[in-house]
Amino acid sequence: MAHVEIHRDDIDLDAPTLVEGLPGVGLVGKLAADHLVDAFDMVHYGTARCNGLPEIAVYNERDPTIRGPVRIYADADRDLLVLQSDAPVSPDAAESFAGCIIDWFGNEAVTPIFLSGMPSEREGPPSLYGVATGDGAALLSDADVEAPSESGAVTGPTGALLHEAGHTGLTSVGLVVEADPKFPDPEAAGAALEHGVGPLADVDVDTGELTKKAQEVGEAKAQLAQQMQQGGEESTSARPLGFQ
Repeated sequence: MAHVEIHRDDIDLDAPTLVEGLPGVGLVGKLAADHLVDAFDMVHYGTARCNGLPEIAVYNERDPTIRGPVRIYADADRDLLVLQSDAPVSPDAAESFAGCIIDWFGNEAVTPIFLSGMPSEREGPPSLYGVATGDGAALLSDADVEAPSESGAVTGPTGALLHEAGHTGLTSVGLVVEADPKFPDPEAAGAALEHGVGPLADVDVDTGELTKKAQEVGEAKAQLAQQMQQGGEESTSARPLGFQ
């Protein structure tokens, strides 16, 4: 039966906020979730046993313990949960996964913050806006998160989660941030944490490590572009053949 298995009955939470970290554009959610788990030294609280999730065994460096691919971590002091995923949720499984997780959110009085990257070849800091279900619009207003400036849609598993939250009347927030469509984007993840998750969850998030990662990614991309320009015949390219 689809459910969320709780491993730590000794942790007391009071209507917690949850940050969702499924992989997506720019790996925004994944990067943000991983950063929170590490920065706050969060504990493994539960595991999603939902239909359609990949049946893989996950382990960490210097730790032989096997874990499920989609887990929930907790910080009781901050009344905070993080959904961390080491595998993408397939489109075929998105609907059943969303129903399983949203049902648990409702039973446990969880207010989720969903994260999504919006593909953008931006120059400068990424822009951020919020969408909401239930009473989430008031949360966005209190946190000074702007409303969308244009119409759009959140797709994939995160879109399914927002759809199910709206269908069931659950209060939730979705943060949409401009992100690189081709590379991991730590800067976008940092912006989502600093300007969205921080004020919404009332937590102080140090994004210094993400800033360093963003600089490293930027240097790697610049180096790659230079190598491609200098690659000559060794670099993959397309050109017209013409007539000979």
